[in-house]
Amino acid sequence: MLKYLIQKEFLQIRRNAFLPRLILVFPVVIMCVMPWVMNQEVKNIRVDIVDHDHSVLSRQLIHRIEASNYFIFNGLKPSYAAALKDVETSKADIVVVVPQGYGKGQRGVFIAANAVNGTKGGIGATLMQNEVALGQTEAQRPLTLRGQTVGSLLTLYNSHQDYKVYMIPALLAIVMMLMCGFLPALNIVGEKEKGTIEQINVTPVHKWTFILAKLIPYWVIALFVVMVCLLLSWAVYGITCQGPLGLVFLLAMLLALFFSSFGLLVSNYSDTLQQAIFVMWFFVVCLMLLSGLFTPTRSMPDWAYLTTYVNPMHHFIDAVRTVFIRGGGWQAIAPQLASLLGISLVVTVWAIASYKKNN
Repeated sequence: MLKYLIQKEFLQIRRNAFLPRLILVFPVVIMCVMPWVMNQEVKNIRVDIVDHDHSVLSRQLIHRIEASNYFIFNGLKPSYAAALKDVETSKADIVVVVPQGYGKGQRGVFIAANAVNGTKGGIGATLMQNEVALGQTEAQRPLTLRGQTVGSLLTLYNSHQDYKVYMIPALLAIVMMLMCGFLPALNIVGEKEKGTIEQINVTPVHKWTFILAKLIPYWVIALFVVMVCLLLSWAVYGITCQGPLGLVFLLAMLLALFFSSFGLLVSNYSDTLQQAIFVMWFFVVCLMLLSGLFTPTRSMPDWAYLTTYVNPMHHFIDAVRTVFIRGGGWQAIAPQLASLLGISLVVTVWAIASYKKNN
């Protein structure tokens, strides 16, 4: 019986004019476009400089800013008020005022950053402070610093600090979440609206058989999507998994189990497609933003950080980055595997128990 129900699900997916295209195009767009645009590295910071000192040291500072890869030098302004007008009209992001006496070490540089975009303003001001500090250090000790190594920096696991390496494992989670969460939910609710689910309810099919028939096709789709994403990661960016590839597929299957079960759970309590979409979107956004996908979880308040213990997205992202980037094995991700498995099983049992069948 389970075999024929699974065949029915695949036939419905194949006969749908939209779903096969979505399954093929969605992971391609996510992997080929999103790593380029979901980049939190701050560059192209436009800078206005007001130089009241006109000393050798102030000119050296201006040249450092012009040569930096992070800043775009807008030019010299006659006064702070003139530079501030550029900030107000979004023509500049940072204003640097070099006061009189700067070249003699009597006064420091004033930096004003546009913090409407908090990330760009904060990081831009920090980068500018570093440029000013380096310029002052080289001016004070030119003979001992130039041509020598002041310090050494070792970047582990992502030596080139390529943001795409960091984002590709997280994009796997987004693809799995949208493909395996929304599609099962909309599947059952769609059958409710059409009335075809009533025909299943009057048959002797057990509800666990019906639920498995709804879940298994999307697990197969999840494996296919993961394979496509990993192939695109290798073909487009030359980025490959540093750890056991089987662990990536295992983590993907556990996340697919959770989201497909959660989608069915939402559909069990929903009567219309609109209701199911809004409920799924509410939980998906919360799970995504609280998972550490974009920002470190340790930066959250303590009460928000506690939610990560029951957030399967957090466990998946933490584990898949450990395997994909650091090359970790079973022991490195054992806690995340156990948590992800436990949460997925609880939601699966709940989805099966909440499905009401009249037989």
